[in-house]
Amino acid sequence: MAAKKTKAVDPVAKLEQEIAKLQSQLAKALAKAESDASKSATKLAADAKKAAAKAKSASNKVAAAKKKKKSAASAKAVAAAQAAAKAAKSASTSAKSAASAAKADLAAAKSANKKASADAKAVAKQAAADAKADKAAAKKAAAKAKAADKKAAAKAKVAAKKAAAKAKVAAKKAAAKAKAKAKKASAKAKAAAKAKSAKEKAAAKKAAAKVKASEKKAAAKAKAKAKKAAKKPAAKKKAAKKPAAKKAAAKKPAAKKAVAKKKPAAKKKAAKKASKK
Repeated sequence: MAAKKTKAVDPVAKLEQEIAKLQSQLAKALAKAESDASKSATKLAADAKKAAAKAKSASNKVAAAKKKKKSAASAKAVAAAQAAAKAAKSASTSAKSAASAAKADLAAAKSANKKASADAKAVAKQAAADAKADKAAAKKAAAKAKAADKKAAAKAKVAAKKAAAKAKVAAKKAAAKAKAKAKKASAKAKAAAKAKSAKEKAAAKKAAAKVKASEKKAAAKAKAKAKKAAKKPAAKKKAAKKPAAKKAAAKKPAAKKAVAKKKPAAKKKAAKKASKK
């Protein structure tokens, strides 16, 4: 089975998410604290008002008891009214203190909430500014990379053009060299063929001269032999002439045969002329 691809987690982004979550929780907690403090302050202020009203009522009762005719019962009523007024006054003071404390707590909660809100706004503003700066930096880097790529591409194009021109020159040079080499080889071959032909011609001339000389020599030899043969005694020639006469007589039938042969040949020629006509 193929291994599952795990997403790379950016620790900074993770912390930022956690901070944002905590800030949200803090804002909610501060808002609740302010709301609770407001409710408590309102309640305690109402309680203090009631306690103050009770203290005033008790004080009025003391004044009313004092106005009455002095007697043991009136003295007792004044003392009881005074005790009740004292207790009411003490309760009013406590309620007033509690209301003041609640009011101070509410002010502190409001201040903390306001400060937290301002801090959150400042953080958000800073984060936005940082994001904007990062975006600008990324844009700048992208533009720089694009320019570098363009420059590299132009450089590569120039290098390729230069290399192509160099290769063309080298190919032209190689072609010229090959042509010169071929021309040289052709000239060499032509010269060799010419030399061979001249050699063969000279050899043939030499051989012909040799044959001619040999033939001349053989002819001279034959002539000398014939001359030598002609110098033999005349008697022998005369003796040789008799059979020659007989031979001449024998040749006559042969002459007749030749005439007989010529006649069919003449007939054939006449037939050929007729066919042409």
